[in-house]
Amino acid sequence: MGLLSSSAAVTRYLVNGKLEDPVLEAIRNGLEKRTIMEAGSESQEKAVGWTSLERPYLPDLSGSSFVVGPHIVFSLRIDKKTLPSKVVKMQCTIDMERRKAETGRDFLSKEEKKQIREHVELVLYSRIPATPNVYDILWNVEENMLWLFSTQGAVKEELEALFFESFGVSLIPLFPFTEAELTCGLGESDLDRLSTVSPALFVE
Repeated sequence: MGLLSSSAAVTRYLVNGKLEDPVLEAIRNGLEKRTIMEAGSESQEKAVGWTSLERPYLPDLSGSSFVVGPHIVFSLRIDKKTLPSKVVKMQCTIDMERRKAETGRDFLSKEEKKQIREHVELVLYSRIPATPNVYDILWNVEENMLWLFSTQGAVKEELEALFFESFGVSLIPLFPFTEAELTCGLGESDLDRLSTVSPALFVE
């Protein structure tokens, strides 16, 4: 589900900080600096970066292609390789038996087994393709608001880390408590009372 889907899961953020001037150039530089590079043909398990909304698998964030009216529109892409555990186990067993036959021993040390497993994973990672996952982002720079079209914890963590690395400003997740704290101008006594409020369960 994404920005152009008929339904979507959304996480809202407050962008905390000030971008360097000129703002549009700072955004372009941040996007281009961390444009997605596909999980490599070697041992790279995961690749994370920015991509374009309309062409997520052929990213092009040059020029002003990511500007739509007052919004910045782009996507977070996470490419990840997953090794089937049974395949790893099978290949490790084969390689361990081969090593024992070559050395004439009946057993291998713990360190040897570890080295074999690491080598097996390295070889397998180089052979399997990464699975891409794309999560759309809508950013209103003037209002310091950003919407991530996902509610997955792991995706939010990747976004928050990459966003700070790319633009030098942080993201604050907005839910009822933080929104009240940050946007309602509450005094200390009101904030103290707010911290003691418990969610209410509404049942018909």
